[in-house]
Amino acid sequence: MARVVPYLFLSVLQLVFVSGVLGATFTISNNCEHTVWPGLLSGAGTSPLPTTGFPLQKGESRSISAPTNWSGRIWGRTQCAEDSTGKFTCVTGDCGSGKMECAGGGALPATLAEFTLDGSGGLDFYDVSLVDGYNLPMVVVPQGGSGNCTTTGCVVELNGACPSELRVAAAAGGGGESVACRSACEAFNAPEYCCSGAYATPDTCKPSAYSEFFKHACPRAYSYAYDDSTSTFTCAAADYAITFCPNFSSKKSAATGEGNGRPEAVQPPLVNASMIFTGMEYASDAASRGGAYSRLLAISAWALLAYYS
Repeated sequence: MARVVPYLFLSVLQLVFVSGVLGATFTISNNCEHTVWPGLLSGAGTSPLPTTGFPLQKGESRSISAPTNWSGRIWGRTQCAEDSTGKFTCVTGDCGSGKMECAGGGALPATLAEFTLDGSGGLDFYDVSLVDGYNLPMVVVPQGGSGNCTTTGCVVELNGACPSELRVAAAAGGGGESVACRSACEAFNAPEYCCSGAYATPDTCKPSAYSEFFKHACPRAYSYAYDDSTSTFTCAAADYAITFCPNFSSKKSAATGEGNGRPEAVQPPLVNASMIFTGMEYASDAASRGGAYSRLLAISAWALLAYYS
């Protein structure tokens, strides 16, 4: 009977690995010139991760194991510090816990990596979202796995190019450098930007000039609520590398998204090198529509020129 126990243990161990109980591993890296404090939030009804927040110095990485069926979001917090009372706060992405570990979601705006592991058909669903605004360049690269497994993200620095009406400044009162870029929904709280009220369906809520600013700089990132078709990706049984301020080996790899060794010609580019700005403007002031549209075109082109220079 004693000889049966080792075989039984090995069988159970094999079942654990085959059934995906261990889920996926997220390797979170910081390539920024400054410290980033990742925040991690588990969705309702899913098991929590082993940590909800920690610091990453420049060049550091940390791996986090996620259970099967996990869903949630990961984002970066910037310019964080403790005050004299020990309260921990961040200028962008702050999660309001007063501590390094988060007890909820991050303050907007923030670039978000969103995941649902082992979802419909056994696939992982993932995206990088700018629907709630932007604070850091970020890329998600599947590691291993099978299926489409497309690299996605927003690799362009957009804070400097952010329209003034969406800009978040480091200093109170609007002074200092731009540290984040709000969504039009947060900035104006209008149904046509928030896809709410009479605009709560894909047929009535369309891209605005502000969402197009994000979309044309970062074609694979979510730019507004109904941007699913070019922004949600799937992969089966993969791990994921999440990098803040990614540094691609060449501009070609960034433009084509060939960061995971898979051909992705059928996907929109990770960076839009052509920057042909099209779309619709839903500003309430019709007289200012043309000026706002032209200005967004100019600053979008500026962001791409800065990236490729």
